[in-house]
Amino acid sequence: MSEQQLIQQAQQGNTEALALLLRQHYAMVRGYMLKLTMNPSLTDDLVQDTMLRAMEKLHTYNGKSKFSSWLITIATRLYLDRLKRMKVERRWLEQEGRLIRYQVETNQLEWSEAMEMLQQLPPEQRAAILLKHYYGYAYPEIAAIMQCSEGTVKSRVHYGMEQIRKEMKEQ
Repeated sequence: MSEQQLIQQAQQGNTEALALLLRQHYAMVRGYMLKLTMNPSLTDDLVQDTMLRAMEKLHTYNGKSKFSSWLITIATRLYLDRLKRMKVERRWLEQEGRLIRYQVETNQLEWSEAMEMLQQLPPEQRAAILLKHYYGYAYPEIAAIMQCSEGTVKSRVHYGMEQIRKEMKEQ
């Protein structure tokens, strides 16, 4: 059964189709959110919230974008909303960044220097860079996902990459 057929059946109330559709995209959304948040606990919360929001709003999905892009949009917006509510964001992200690095290193996995550099960027720059360079979204798509102008996205990517290049030269 095609993804479009699953979507149509889910929109008509078929819970099995909905469950299958969300299962097919769960790992992709979780991987993106883990890279974006650098926090496994927050990632799990946001992915769960994303799937719940997708179930609630499935009737609004119109097929103009890929279903995966629609989920990424929901996840990104939930994350950015969460950041707005967090008063001690910077301290918290640094602590959680060290925790994830410890977890990766103790499991004998390679910690990418790029991920470490991404961790140092503000969340908005990190999201823009991940969406552009890791997931391959175009600037207009990223602007829609992040609810900002295309110019803002371009500057976030530019200044974030500039910071990463600077860090790489210093090493």
